[in-house]
Amino acid sequence: MSAPLASRGTTAQHEAAERQLAARTLLAQPILTAHRQPAELALVRRHSTALRSMFAQILGYPLIVEHSFARLVKAPPSSDSPQRHVRRGDSPVFTPQTYALFTLACAALLAPGTGEQLLISSLIEQIRADAATARVDLQDTPAENRRLVQAIGLLIDWGVLTETDGSLTAWSERKEEALLTIHRPLLAHVLPRPLRGVNSLRDVIAQAPSELAEPRRSLRRKLVENPLVRREDLPADERDVLSRERSELTRLLEEHFGLTLEVRAEGAVAYDVEGTLSDVEFPGPGTVRQAALLLADALTDLGRPASGNKATGNTPAVQGLLTPWHVVDEELAHLVSRYAKAWSAAYVADPARLRGDVVALLESVSLGQARPDGLVLHPAMARYRPEPRMSLRSKSAVRPPSPQQTSAFADTALHTDILFDAATSGESP
Repeated sequence: MSAPLASRGTTAQHEAAERQLAARTLLAQPILTAHRQPAELALVRRHSTALRSMFAQILGYPLIVEHSFARLVKAPPSSDSPQRHVRRGDSPVFTPQTYALFTLACAALLAPGTGEQLLISSLIEQIRADAATARVDLQDTPAENRRLVQAIGLLIDWGVLTETDGSLTAWSERKEEALLTIHRPLLAHVLPRPLRGVNSLRDVIAQAPSELAEPRRSLRRKLVENPLVRREDLPADERDVLSRERSELTRLLEEHFGLTLEVRAEGAVAYDVEGTLSDVEFPGPGTVRQAALLLADALTDLGRPASGNKATGNTPAVQGLLTPWHVVDEELAHLVSRYAKAWSAAYVADPARLRGDVVALLESVSLGQARPDGLVLHPAMARYRPEPRMSLRSKSAVRPPSPQQTSAFADTALHTDILFDAATSGESP
């Protein structure tokens, strides 16, 4: 006897919701392992057939699902994407040297004779030996050891290595020995393709699989991966897709990833109402986020941009408001003076560091762009302009704007209803 229609409908909706959750999980964490994310991996495995087909068709991403891991192989970021440096927790972002050490660590795990487990001291020794062979300058200094810890720690975070006895932290602090277990099935898929015969970046590009121009797929990737897709950055064929197929784009993004598409004259954004997909929180608490929000508001008040403004200067014109660096520094100094008691003492004592981190935050969400002649704010920054509703002396908490409030670009300044009290929530950097 077949199930009632209502029951079948409920079951289908439940399956669709599970697939969407699994897809969102893979976008946020492209590597899942049974050891670190057992529930998430079980969900992906349950819907692996549908997920493989969906990712291949919608985004062109291969999905590898095995018993002990799942690996979503994303495409390289587009040229207009913000830089996405790797970082572990509160550690500094990966430098070129850290990336080199990460590569050497992967190679060391693949060295002939390496078993399923190895001591961390043996791994370090192999990395140093491989570095010498590859003529990579690797010195035994505290700074270099910190980079080594970051590189090996990333392999632990991804589940390629497991701390079986002891820990990486104990080794880094007291040089205590630790036993690591290698997840060999996953190790083979850390890189999207083998690097055999690769000696330079040009070799990597030459070995990249060639794809026919597919503007629909490339536009979907940008909308899913980038915080903001600027219209001026899109090639003509992608702009055409955005204009002609907005309804289909809206349906696909909502159905498969739970994203809401918003298109305005300056560009497009696929925003997440739940706020769980982005790895960068903005706006939000903390000195850098508060300073970025208040600085952008102050610069907008000074510049009073009109609709369609072009930021001109020494480099090609782009959409947005251009403010010279000396004005940026002056306004930031005013903010530091005003909120010195609430903001991080380290940032208050080092305005240059604060400016660098504020600009990096704005660039990471595609709302700002550093140029030789100043800082450019994109028109979409207007959606985050704060409108204080209480005295700065009050103890009101920071409340993020609702989806309805944050879901509209503005040709001119849009004052979103944000209860913002920068003077009452200091923190450490």
